Amino acid sequence: MLKMANKILMIGCGDVGLRLAHALIELGHQLTIIKRSPLTSIKATVIEQDVSQPFSLNGFVPDYVFIILSPSSSTPEAYQQVFVEGVKNVAQALQGHKPKRVFFVSSTSVYGQDAGQWVSEQSAAEPTRFNGQILRKAEDLCWQTWPNSTVLRCGGIYGAGRLRLVNWVQSGREVKQNAWTNRVHVADVVGILLFLLECTEQQHAVDKLYLAVDDCPVLQEEVLDWLAQHLNLPFVPKVAAAPSNKRLSNQCVKSLGYVFKYPSFKEGYGVMLAES
Repeated sequence: MLKMANKILMIGCGDVGLRLAHALIELGHQLTIIKRSPLTSIKATVIEQDVSQPFSLNGFVPDYVFIILSPSSSTPEAYQQVFVEGVKNVAQALQGHKPKRVFFVSSTSVYGQDAGQWVSEQSAAEPTRFNGQILRKAEDLCWQTWPNSTVLRCGGIYGAGRLRLVNWVQSGREVKQNAWTNRVHVADVVGILLFLLECTEQQHAVDKLYLAVDDCPVLQEEVLDWLAQHLNLPFVPKVAAAPSNKRLSNQCVKSLGYVFKYPSFKEGYGVMLAES
């Protein structure tokens, strides 16, 4: 891994951020975290601050910045405040300082394709819903503010404690057929971010955009049936429907050299079920 300790600023520290923070500290980096709620028992400087409001870094000048934000609610106002105003306030706090690279964690919701198409980093990102539209604004703001920034668009993140699909199977709620879904284990989101940091340190060519999804775009009904089988529960009812959503390619990050810990939902959910 990295041979050189860096000063790293992390904006937001939820599940992904906290896992990444512990990994960075273990690697010897000096970490400052901006978080709107208290965080204890971590060997980092924590500034309790809502990023949607202006803040100060108290003289901390980071080598790298990770922006891993989540809104307080699923409303346009909350998304605008945390993502767009948040990025602006990060830029103001840095006071013109240009880090080696800024990493911004985004979502594949920025893609509007909805008929089962294959999508890659080269595909048009024309979101139809407010969440994707506001995230696109925040992405562009990052690229404009820090031209060397890298955006990581994540698919559906799952892992320990994320039981939405398990609960779905247990509830017996119906599923539409032909609905594509794209997932990534939380360990791989963290792994990709660490890998991109290492590539930057080693002066490899790192692009401005990567998709974080596993090798296996899959129909939602197939995932639910697999879970039902392994939980010894009935298959959920199926409702006929036209193809929807999209299939996302992870070839760019794999061609850079990243090896997925969980290449499909079967490996990831297999570990989750074994540990539950």
